[in-house]
Parts: sequence; C-alpha cells; structure tokens
Amino acid sequence: MKVLKTQRNSKHCLICGMENPLGLHAPFYELEDNSLASVFTFRSEHQSYPDRTHGGMVATLLDELMGRTLWIKEPEMFGVTTSMSIKYRKPTPYGVKLKARAYMTFNSARGFSAVGEVFDMDNNLLVQGEAKYFKIPFKMAFSEETSYHEEMCYQMPMDIENIDFPEIKK
Repeated sequence: MKVLKTQRNSKHCLICGMENPLGLHAPFYELEDNSLASVFTFRSEHQSYPDRTHGGMVATLLDELMGRTLWIKEPEMFGVTTSMSIKYRKPTPYGVKLKARAYMTFNSARGFSAVGEVFDMDNNLLVQGEAKYFKIPFKMAFSEETSYHEEMCYQMPMDIENIDFPEIKK
C-alpha cells in the first residue's frame, strides 16, 4: 500500500510523543486507501510478562491509531474515545518491528468509528480493535498555555514509500 504523507507527532504523548522517554515514538502514515498505518517497535519498558508487550500499551497504540483516522479527512478535529473493544489474537512481542493499520468505518458531524489491527512483519494478525469517538475542535483539546502548534510540533519524515498489509476484511 502506497504511503501518501505522514502526520505530525507531539512532544509528550505516550504513543507519538518524541520527547517522552518512555513513549513509543510511533510515526503515522496516511495510505492511498484512506487508511492510516504505523511501523514501530515496542521496548522492554512496555512489557507485561517477559517477552510480551503489555496489553494496555497495545490498546493505547490502537486507540491513537484509530483516533487519528479522523485527521485524514478532518485535520482540524480531535477524536475523544467514548468506547473501545480489543481482541488479542496472539502475544505481542517487544524488541521487534511491528505494523498497524486503522480505517474509519462511520463518520458524522458529531462522531466517528474506526477499526484497527496490529500485525507482525509477516502479516500475522496479533490484535484487533474497534472504537467510537466524539469529535472536538483542536482548541478544545488544549489549555490556554499550550497550543496545537507547540505540542504537535514534529513533522515526521517520509521514510517509507509502501507498507504491505493483508486485504481489509469488511
């Protein structure tokens, strides 16, 4: 799947915050089919059982990825999670490159829904998720002391041209 562009990363977010020492520092890529992808590596700081990434960390990654699908069509809005369900199919390792993809399944003036999946690099499905979000404008998401441009200040490089994913099952 061809990468069209990258989305901005923040300073402090647990998933995309480039200045968060415990964060994942995940980049986000908008794909030609209007889905959103990420290629990342969980670290030992993200573990639950030995050699396994904590399920809450995997869910947090999927929440971020699914919520960011809104930015493909409405880059001036944020999604606030109202509900989310996760199905863990296989253990999610750390210390190895993984990839994830999400796409919007419903969109209205007030909210949207999305689904997401995490895969290993051989396209084995590890985790699936779905979530619903309420939309809010950027200005409602930030305090008066912090602006969107101050926090979301990292323009990520176009370091990947294509990401291979299995066909979407709708």
